[in-house]
Amino acid sequence: SYQLPMFILSKIFLFVINPGVWVACVLLIGTVLLWTRRKSLGRSILTAMTVFLTLIAVLPMGQIMLGPLENRFPATDKVDGQVHGIIVLGGTISQHLTADRGQPALTDGAERLTEFVKLARDYPTAKLIFTGGSGKIFGQALKETDTARLFFKNMGLDIERVTFESESRNTLENARFSYRLMKPAPRERWILITSASHMPRAMGVFRKAGWKPLAYPVDFHTLKDYAWGPGFDLVGGLSALSHGLYEWLGLVSYRLLGRTNDIFPAPHPAVPHPSAP
Repeated sequence: SYQLPMFILSKIFLFVINPGVWVACVLLIGTVLLWTRRKSLGRSILTAMTVFLTLIAVLPMGQIMLGPLENRFPATDKVDGQVHGIIVLGGTISQHLTADRGQPALTDGAERLTEFVKLARDYPTAKLIFTGGSGKIFGQALKETDTARLFFKNMGLDIERVTFESESRNTLENARFSYRLMKPAPRERWILITSASHMPRAMGVFRKAGWKPLAYPVDFHTLKDYAWGPGFDLVGGLSALSHGLYEWLGLVSYRLLGRTNDIFPAPHPAVPHPSAP
C-alpha cells in the first residue's frame, strides 16, 4: 500500500538526517584521505569537523533547535471545564526490553504516560486512549500497547477504562486510527498528550484527521527564558540538533504531503464547553 513505502522512507530519512551519521562519515573520509596523496584535503576536512563539533558542544543547540517548538503550545497542569477524553501518544516505550526483562521499560518522554495517569484520575469520567503500535520496520509483533498496559496497571490505573490502539506506526496513523476507534463528536473536548517538541506536528495531524484537541505538552528539554552561559556538552548538542532537525523537517514534509494544513501549527481558541450558548 501507499502507507508502507512512505513509512519505510521515513525511517531512511530519520537515519540520513542523524548528525551522528554525518560526523562518522566525514571523519572516516578525512582519515582515509590522510593516507593518500590528498593529505591536505584530509587535514582540512578533519579541522573543519573539529570546529563544527566544538561549536555544537559550546552553543545552546537545545534552545536554538527545540525552544521554538516547545514554546509553541504553553504548558498547563489542568483543563477547566468538562473533558470528554484523553489521548496519549506512544513513542516513549521499549517494548523489546519490556518483553526481555519483564518490567515496563520507558525511554525519553516517559512523562507522557505519567501525566496520562494523573489526568485519568483528575477526570474519572473521561474516555481514555493510548495509541502506539511499533515504529520499527522489522519486529512488528511486539507492540507498545503491551508495555503501556503493564505500566498503567502497575500505576493503579483501571486498564478497563483505556482503549489501546496497537496498529499505528507514526503520528499520522496515531491520529487516523484513534479517530476511527473513538469517533469523537464535534463538540467533545479531548486532551492530547505528547512531548512538547512534537506537539506542533501532532496538533496539525490530529486537526487534519478531524480532531479538535486541547494541547497538553510534556517532556520539556528547554527553559522558557534561557540565558546562555559558557559550557561544553557535545552529546547534548548533537542530540538536540538531531531531534530538532527531525521535528522541523517533519513539519515541512507533513505539510508538503498534505498531512497538516499549517507548516507550523499554532494554538487555536479553546473549544467551548458543551453547555456554552
